[in-house]
Amino acid sequence: MELSLTTDLKDQVAVVTGASQGLGKAVAIALGMNGATVVCLARNAEKLAATVSEIEAAGGVAQAVACDVTDRAAAKAAIEGAKEKHGRLDILINNAGITRDKLMRGMSDEEWDDVIATNLT
Repeated sequence: MELSLTTDLKDQVAVVTGASQGLGKAVAIALGMNGATVVCLARNAEKLAATVSEIEAAGGVAQAVACDVTDRAAAKAAIEGAKEKHGRLDILINNAGITRDKLMRGMSDEEWDDVIATNLT
């Protein structure tokens, strides 16, 4: 996925949730290519490392933070840690989301709760 964005984001610090793949990854890379320091959050540390590598290969600055956004304490710690490390937060992209490809009536309570917790809470 390629996202076209051209603006000067030098000295801006961005946090992108769900930055390990898909739209979140594309947004993180575009922000980094336009000068923002990008704090990439997602559950999968290996995929996050790939996102950070792509941003750095394009000349950007990025940090990977493995974090499950459904864990409020972990999410809060990740945001506070990013602010402490970079001195500020200017941009927040709340992109993390999951799907369970089933009709609602076929989903278990646990699957439903996972989707709601990740996508809305």
